[in-house]
Amino acid sequence: MANKQNVKNQHQGENFENVEQALTKSEEFIEKNQKQLVIGLLVIIAIVAAVMGYNRFYLQPLEKEAQTQMFIGEQYFAADSFKLALQGDGNFLGFESISDEYSATKSGSLAAYYAGISYMHLGDFQSAIDYLNKFDGGDDLVTPVALGAKGDCYMELGEYADAISSYKSATDYDNEFTTPIYLKKLGIAYYTNNENDKAIETFKTIREKYSNSAEARDVEKYIALIK
Repeated sequence: MANKQNVKNQHQGENFENVEQALTKSEEFIEKNQKQLVIGLLVIIAIVAAVMGYNRFYLQPLEKEAQTQMFIGEQYFAADSFKLALQGDGNFLGFESISDEYSATKSGSLAAYYAGISYMHLGDFQSAIDYLNKFDGGDDLVTPVALGAKGDCYMELGEYADAISSYKSATDYDNEFTTPIYLKKLGIAYYTNNENDKAIETFKTIREKYSNSAEARDVEKYIALIK
């Protein structure tokens, strides 16, 4: 028993000694590198302060300005006055300029979406794609619509592979509202691109997963057409 106790005490002593040595080395490291550590800490503090200042004193006021500019444009957009919505009326900038001048804000990103949809309605499909690519997304309803609109533009341009890619991305945002719409468009894009097997599988997905949707009513017709 005594031997076991001695061994135990010896191990404890060694552990304490190791801890003490580690602490000593840490203290030596801090002493040798104190200046660098302080500078590093100050740099981190400065970065955090800069980010907070940027958000509070620059980004937030800029966001409010962009929102004010957006209000008139949204009214033109709702009235199908797409050229005015895009280019402005002399009193408000228009979605093109808002997208460029307020690109760092959420409203600037949304302006790019509006600009893209406006160009699509005006038949300028490449410009529509360019602006829709600037839209950052983040919303589970607006984002798939933007991706689906890109797919529509690619279809109009005859770029079916890109249309398929856009529609597939739109269907990744799974919801009862937009997913069956873009699955149907995806199926048509596959069929147009001579990928009949994939088209049939896509239409079957609508039938199986979204049977209550309006798109499901036409599924059998499309499957029969392809076969």
